[in-house]
Amino acid sequence: MPQTDNAPLVLASSSRFRRALLDKLLLPYQCCSPDIDETPHPNETPNALVHRLALSKANAVAERFPEHCIIGSDQIALFEGDILGKPHTEERARENLTRFSGQKVTFLTGLALVDTRNQRHHVHIEPFEVFFRSLSKQEIAHYVALEQPLDSSGSFRMEGLGISLFEKLEGRDPNALIGLPLIALCDMLRQVGMNPLSEA
Repeated sequence: MPQTDNAPLVLASSSRFRRALLDKLLLPYQCCSPDIDETPHPNETPNALVHRLALSKANAVAERFPEHCIIGSDQIALFEGDILGKPHTEERARENLTRFSGQKVTFLTGLALVDTRNQRHHVHIEPFEVFFRSLSKQEIAHYVALEQPLDSSGSFRMEGLGISLFEKLEGRDPNALIGLPLIALCDMLRQVGMNPLSEA
């Protein structure tokens, strides 16, 4: 569905991957990139962090869209008690994947829908588990050089060559791993009268 400037649905994101996922629902929408500080707060739990960031992204653009439903989403990776954000550098991406080799990594994706028409919001946290196969140093280096997953929480892109890193995946909605849990989003949209399967 083409993006339109007057659509009542807004995606608070500049991610091309989230746009591609939202396109699947065939609903008109517009994009607006939020500007928020994603630094975790002291002693903030992983669930609280993704809840806050998803809601903050939607709220960051809410004043510009007073009669809209705004989608915010954010994701973190959890491994051995560490909260892992985007690697930003090839070196850190290689380090992350070396740690993940042969291990399970849990991803939490926070999803928020802010309805500025009646000042209500919905928030959902979608877990997803990734089991990495044993990876060689050469495989890791080659993957990072090829796909440059520097802006992805897990240092990989599941929608691309990243699928070759895995042994198996476990979770309700594989779209969550790409950054937008569509099953939960469809449920939220139905609650605010935007059912993708309703006739126009």
